[in-house]
Amino acid sequence: MGEGERKRVLVVGGSGYLGQHLLAAGGEVGVDVDVAFTHHRDTPPQRLLDALPGLRAFRVDLRSGDGLHAVSDSFGQPHVIVNCAAISVPRQCETDPAAAMATNVPTSLVTWLLSFGNDNTLLIHLSTDQVYEGVKSFYKEDDETLPVNMYGKSKVAAEKFIIEQCSNYAILRSSIIYGPQTISPVAKSLPIQWMDSVLSQGQQVQFFNDEFRCPVYVKDMVDVVLSLTKSWLADGNAVQVLLNVGGPDRVSRLQMAESVADVRGYSHSIIKSVSASSVDRGVASPPDISMNITKLTQMFGIKPISFQDGVRATLAAEAST
Repeated sequence: MGEGERKRVLVVGGSGYLGQHLLAAGGEVGVDVDVAFTHHRDTPPQRLLDALPGLRAFRVDLRSGDGLHAVSDSFGQPHVIVNCAAISVPRQCETDPAAAMATNVPTSLVTWLLSFGNDNTLLIHLSTDQVYEGVKSFYKEDDETLPVNMYGKSKVAAEKFIIEQCSNYAILRSSIIYGPQTISPVAKSLPIQWMDSVLSQGQQVQFFNDEFRCPVYVKDMVDVVLSLTKSWLADGNAVQVLLNVGGPDRVSRLQMAESVADVRGYSHSIIKSVSASSVDRGVASPPDISMNITKLTQMFGIKPISFQDGVRATLAAEAST
């Protein structure tokens, strides 16, 4: 990296949930950093551009790579690329496996990155806890990946591809990311907000008691990406890391709903405990993909907040908007 050169960070899929939270925190990377993002729809979200006027937006089709050369031509080679783009709805991946593989394995993005012919870029890639089979608790990074659905399979394929092709990468296996709504609200339903809205109606709602995850608060996820970005921009030392990124609590959907009820003061009597096997969702779902995050906490000194505190922070943020 040239001395005195302005650093460039590109968030791929920047109009999505994590992407927008990363862009909103972009100023924390440093004053001499230019930030751009890619979006898939015809136009970028106007509210996002209005709120963050320094941002550059590029329309890119990740399947074909169309639009990537416009990024290099006018923005330049990014020093950091954060890839948040994915088809992340498991049922959608199941019904269209070809689209899942084409989108979730970042072939065109990595090919573009390699075309620069140097090792000056760190690729931070978002993977998922769904790479694990889900038959035990607290998976570690070196446990075997045996995904039970197409979403998980496409993400395993992406990890393998990146590890084989890229000199510098950080692959983050993220659990369910939850937190406040984005600057330009995303269309997908957010887990805590959805639970709050159904429970607030006072009718009985079913929640699975036998599917376990380690949901991670979005600001903790952002902190991990910022830490990786800052250290890479500061020293440029080789990075090849694979990390579980989850919260500290292993919770079922039922326990998640109970936390929301506790924070809001709703009665637990409207929360009905059911087995995940009682519902056909059209896609296999791993029962327990809770993750061990020791490596994460040791590497960054980041201690993700408890699920209860995250729920509190999420609902407080919603109340203030």
